[in-house]
Order: sequence, then C-alpha cells, then structure tokens
Amino acid sequence: MVVLVILTAGLCVLRYAIDRSPEGEMSLRWPATEWASFRLTAIMASIIVGAGLGIAGALMQSLLRNPLASPYLLGVSSGAGLGVMAAMAIAASAGLASAATIDWSFSAMLGAIGALFIVLALGRRNGWPDPITVLLAGVVVATICAGGMMLLQHMVPMDVRGRFLTWMMGSIPEVMARSQLLMAAIVLLVGIVCSLSMSHWLNASLLGDDEALSLGVPIGQMRLVLLSLAGIMTAVTVAIAGPIGFVGLISPHLARRMVGPNHQVFLPASILAGIIVVVGADTARQVIDLGTGRLPIGVLTILAGGPIFLLLLRREVRADES
Repeated sequence: MVVLVILTAGLCVLRYAIDRSPEGEMSLRWPATEWASFRLTAIMASIIVGAGLGIAGALMQSLLRNPLASPYLLGVSSGAGLGVMAAMAIAASAGLASAATIDWSFSAMLGAIGALFIVLALGRRNGWPDPITVLLAGVVVATICAGGMMLLQHMVPMDVRGRFLTWMMGSIPEVMARSQLLMAAIVLLVGIVCSLSMSHWLNASLLGDDEALSLGVPIGQMRLVLLSLAGIMTAVTVAIAGPIGFVGLISPHLARRMVGPNHQVFLPASILAGIIVVVGADTARQVIDLGTGRLPIGVLTILAGGPIFLLLLRREVRADES
C-alpha cells in the first residue's frame, strides 16, 4: 500500500510538472498560473476516472467470481455510447452538431444508467441478481446498444461520425466545470464508502453462497447494491472521459498480486492501482509525439494494457499449474 501511495503521488506531481512547448520540446517545470488550472483539472479527472474504474473492476471480479470481468460487462459503456450517438444525431438534425460547446456527458450518463437498469432488471433470479444471468444480460444489452450505435452512425453526416469515434477513444478533459468534478467526486466517494463497509461480506462470499449465507451475509441484497454502485461509478467515469479500456480489468489484478484478496485492503489498493494506470497513461501521452497531436488515452491503455493483462494471466496459469 505504501508503494502504491508513493507511485500515485509521484505520477500526479509528474503530470502537473511535465510541459511540452509549441515547438515540441519537452521539459519539467512548474506551470505558469494561466496553465495550472488545466493541468489540475486533468489530474482531478484522472483520479476520479482511475479510482472509479479500479474499484468497479474489483467489485465486478469479486461479485461475478470471474477474474476476466470488467466494469463494462454491465453494458454501461455501450449504453453511454448509444446515449451520446443519439444526442449527436438529434443535434445534427437540429443543425447544432458543429457547436464546439456541446457537452455530451449528460447524454452519456443517461444512456449508461439506462443500460445498467435494464441489465440488473433482466439479470435477476429469484428476485436478486445472479452472476451468470447478469453477465449474459450485460453481453446482450451491450450488443443491442452497439447495433443502435451503428444504425445511428449510418444516419448522420460524416463529421458527426468522426466526432463520435473521437469520443469513443476516450480522453481526459483539461477543461471541465468544477460543479461537474465535485458531483462526480461525491458520487465516487459515496460508492467507495459503501463498498468498503461491505468488504467483510465480500470476504465471506468468496467461500461460496451457502457458506456466506450461514455466516449471515445477505447475498442477494449485497449483489444488488454493489453491482448498482459499480455500474453507477463506471457511468460517472464514462460521462467524464468516455470509455477507457483495460483500466478496470488490469487494476484489480495488479492490486491483488500486491496486497492479496482481503477486500479490506484489496479494494483501496484497486483504487490506487486504477489512479496509477490512468494518471500514468495520461502522463505518457504528453511525452509521446507522433506528429498528429496527443494520442487518445483509450488508445494508449488498450495498446499497453492488453499485453500486460496477457502476461499477468499467463503467470496466474503457471502458478495454478505448479
């Protein structure tokens, strides 16, 4: 945990200090006053997104008992994408699609929450969420939302399609209303506190449903609350930065290898690991210059996160075999 805290603080300071001139020269220096707010906003947004995806991924993997589970299995990402694409189509039909000041976060949040509600409603068995049924419902809802996105893309002008594809790549905002950041931080904090308060129930649930019930754990209620919290926190991150792949999948694996499966430590470690991944990726993209502008953070996390996840997965398989 100490190592994770030090890495988190160090990367935040590095992201604040790293600078690239218009000529492309990179340096480390404290920003001028007029630029400081942009970097602080990016750091705060990265912390919220990383923490939300980290703990949501940890909850999903524990609740579904599947190490390959990610926050986006609840259909939240696809639902948000459908909401944004629908809003862009409406704006295009109204002649507003070219307006640079349009904020798509509300439509993303609306679509994500709608998809989450449908998945949790369809994923019930005996009145409560069932891991396998929730997983299948999430896949089906995500597929339907993807079909809706493709239909709407076929109906809008090419420039709107390009704007939507840019949103789908994920980006950390440097300009964002403080009220939005504060609201997102409050939602995330409530989700973290509620999740940590149920960490002992999560530990007991690892023994199996029958054993957990015998220990007094309300399995059905716990799954409903924690799946809802995971979906809402994921929806907040998607509304801020768009879908950023592999963060919610890799961060819990890194945390589990460092601190173990005890949820009282594992959940905070997953939060820190998520922040490290997002802030680290946002810092790295400030350094990488391909001559076409900064890379979208979603592209960077996928290209780097995929091989890392395969490496971790291979190590776990070898450990099980031995």
